[in-house]
Amino acid sequence: MKIKNSVEKWKKKRYSLILFLIMGAVLAIVCLSNYEWIQEKINETWKGGNEMIKQEPESIELFTLNTRVQEVIDDPMFAGFGNLLFPIDLNIDPNLSLDDISHSSTFIWYSNIKTNKTVEILNSLKKRAKQNETIFYSIYTQDEIRKDSSKADTGLFFFKGNPSEKFAIINAGGGFMYVAALHDSFPHALELSEMGINAFALIYRPDHAYEDLAQAIAFVYDHADELEVQQNGYSLWGGSAGARMAASLGRSDAMGRYGRKDIGPASAVITQYTGYSSVSNKDAPTYACVGTNDGIAYYKDMESRLNALSKLGIPTEFHAFQGLSHGFGLGTDTVAQDWIKDAVAFWMKQP
Repeated sequence: MKIKNSVEKWKKKRYSLILFLIMGAVLAIVCLSNYEWIQEKINETWKGGNEMIKQEPESIELFTLNTRVQEVIDDPMFAGFGNLLFPIDLNIDPNLSLDDISHSSTFIWYSNIKTNKTVEILNSLKKRAKQNETIFYSIYTQDEIRKDSSKADTGLFFFKGNPSEKFAIINAGGGFMYVAALHDSFPHALELSEMGINAFALIYRPDHAYEDLAQAIAFVYDHADELEVQQNGYSLWGGSAGARMAASLGRSDAMGRYGRKDIGPASAVITQYTGYSSVSNKDAPTYACVGTNDGIAYYKDMESRLNALSKLGIPTEFHAFQGLSHGFGLGTDTVAQDWIKDAVAFWMKQP
């Protein structure tokens, strides 16, 4: 009897075991099927992610020192304004490389030109454009350009900083013969934007420089909400000829002369290596720097002007950098290194 019961129990266990194995097999098949499906989806996602990771650095082809001028002009990110990145009044050979043009032989009257900075600036603008930033604004309407085609050769390159921050307009020099933006305003604008300041580099017509700067100030003021900049408290910057422009348009009565009395004066003017000598109680607070070996803008004359402004009660700051010549730009790797930070500090102290 006990043996029979044991056999029956064994049979029941065997049937249970067989049923368990069958159910396990079915479950394994289902799980394997699901696993394969899930794994397939994971692989697809991973593959897509890998492709995105691989494409991210390759999605934008960066410029190098060997990139030709024409390649930059024709880049889709600069469509419609690529030619204005270079001094159009100098008729630069478009087959030259960025390395070829980043020298004093191209940027006449300038020194301390950094070839790598040229590439850095152009790549920064390209990356900004790729990220859907608007990097160029025409300062004249299409109707105004139709009436005067020369106005097509103007505009503002925008190096965006922090939203609702102050703005600066930088004017490159060039002796009112050309606009040396790649060395004398783009580097400054890039540096300011990295400090959070909204910086505009003006491309102007050498024969209508003051008119174009007034138009640029009005454009930024009128589009402040769209550009996400403060209307007031702005500064004007310039080197050499561009410094003359900044000093002149920074006066409290300047914008009124161009029909815009509603626009207040610059809170500060930042000037480099200029022989501008006019002095008035309408001048803006002024920061100035120059090299002691400047054969174009004598540093003593520049110092004398700032002393005269100080006597009128106008805030000033002056720096003469030992041994530097005309057009040293940001002063990278020189005794003038980081002068731009002092200039910003001066500006921010002004009301």
